[in-house]
Amino acid sequence: MSYQAPIKDMLFVMQDIAGLHKVSALPGFEDYGIDTAQAVLDESAKFCEGVVAPLNREGDQHPSSFQDGKVTTTPGFKEAFRQFAEGGWQGVIHPVAFGGQGFPKLIATACAEMLHAANMSFALCPMLTDGAIEALLTAASEELKQKFAHRLISGEWTGTMNLTEPQAGSDLAAVRSRAEPQPDGTYKVFGTKIFITYGEHDMAENIVHLVLARVPGAPEGVKGISLFVVPKFMVNNDGSLGERNDAWCVSIEHKLGIKASPTAVLQFGDHGGAVGYLVGEENRGLEYMFIMMNAARFAVGMQGISIADRAYQKAVGYAHDRTQSRDLAGSDGPVAIIHHPDVKRMLLTMRAHIEGARALAYVAAAASDAAHHASDDAARAQSQAVYDFLVPVVKGFSTEMSVEMTSLGVQVHGGMGFIEETGAAQHFRDARILTIYEGTTAIQANDIVGRKTVRDKGAVARALCAQIAITEQDLAAHGNEHCAAMHTALQAGRQALEDAIDYIVAHGKTDAKAVYAGAVTYLKLAGVVLCGWQMGRAMMVALDKMDADPQFYGAKLVTSRFYAESVLPQAAGLAQSIRLAGTTVNRMAPDMF
Repeated sequence: MSYQAPIKDMLFVMQDIAGLHKVSALPGFEDYGIDTAQAVLDESAKFCEGVVAPLNREGDQHPSSFQDGKVTTTPGFKEAFRQFAEGGWQGVIHPVAFGGQGFPKLIATACAEMLHAANMSFALCPMLTDGAIEALLTAASEELKQKFAHRLISGEWTGTMNLTEPQAGSDLAAVRSRAEPQPDGTYKVFGTKIFITYGEHDMAENIVHLVLARVPGAPEGVKGISLFVVPKFMVNNDGSLGERNDAWCVSIEHKLGIKASPTAVLQFGDHGGAVGYLVGEENRGLEYMFIMMNAARFAVGMQGISIADRAYQKAVGYAHDRTQSRDLAGSDGPVAIIHHPDVKRMLLTMRAHIEGARALAYVAAAASDAAHHASDDAARAQSQAVYDFLVPVVKGFSTEMSVEMTSLGVQVHGGMGFIEETGAAQHFRDARILTIYEGTTAIQANDIVGRKTVRDKGAVARALCAQIAITEQDLAAHGNEHCAAMHTALQAGRQALEDAIDYIVAHGKTDAKAVYAGAVTYLKLAGVVLCGWQMGRAMMVALDKMDADPQFYGAKLVTSRFYAESVLPQAAGLAQSIRLAGTTVNRMAPDMF
């Protein structure tokens, strides 16, 4: 079974959960209502299902290859990327002034979900390009914007971000690449960067590298890092390509998954120095790079949702086709395994987590739209705070979820899931990187503890809990057995989250090691409860609209109730672990392991 974009659920979440009507009321978004969203998603689905998805297995079997400094991508990728660019898909979210289409992030997020689900290896190239574009438009000079942004947005060129070095992984204070100022205002960049996604490829005529490096005399640590644009080919004043820059791919990695995506080792400056252009001001590079990183972190969270959904669709298809054993209720012979209770449990577990995570991510996207386009300063600030809080949850929770759900997808296939020809194993392998790149789960968890909870004394986290409490009141007012079950579970989940917030705020500075030992657990707790909140809201809409589409809303109702009864009860145990386990973790001295 190939990929089918879940357009109906995407539109449901946009309209009834994320509030597309509110987004389309924002200044500049008046033309982006439900009809436009439907049309865009339909076209995106055609491209992703018909062009990109069929290349997914091909990429796993015939990955990108490296020879003599050049990378050749999987057969079909170059042509697919040409169609992607010509269709305007790279520019969906970017400003019209630079050749983009200016869509809200809410609509663009659904398009991105489709692309990643269709072929995650392929989608990584435009994903990193999006981040480069956003960083340039936010921090670069007008000259650099005009020189590079148009061609990136058109898809003629692609972008990368170069952070990691052999000695500097997540700790960017250890970056040692250097940039020497030149009389003409450019810089000569020297250094080695590793794990550079699409750092070299044959799908576009130029690659625009955004590179972290230190200028002479820069302060030690992260305060001394600057950001540079280093193109693969120099760009002439008329926009044409000039000579090759001193930036070279020396190898690509051999990986567990996402094999078609070339992960490059790049060497800058071995032949006199790579020409680079300073973005913004010296020593503010990490600040600018965080623009790319935040965009990428949200996008990686969407990758988690995408790959989980792709695995779910494959598992459902297999469960309908595979016959094995008699029905427990009695049957004349073997039945399709989808009739067996445990298979239903696994599929519902996958479905509930995916739908909850999708809803939370789309809510975050809508908050980002409001943060950038609301006419009121206070509303923009409030929406930005909500988006900032949700990004590490979307990234950390959704990617950890994807590893579990793709593993369940293998389990549904039984022994055939372990056999490569079914394709279930590829989803499992591809998902495994998601909890690692663009900041590991621990980094996301440290962010949500330190910057997003301790720093503001839990203000945003508690404000979200207050919104959950309002949903609880709405559930109680519905007077329905399903809503009553969700009300009980969601209330207990919220109280568990509030207990964890109180503990973290009280001990975040006085007993930091104990608090941070439970940081990942806190992130998971936040994800479980915040996704449960969206499922509670979805349940009420499903009940109200049941007559319009009994099959769709009936499935939404059952899935939401399953979340209430099977997922939300985890919250109490997670909260207890946060309060108690940190001290125990730190009793274990390193030499005791």
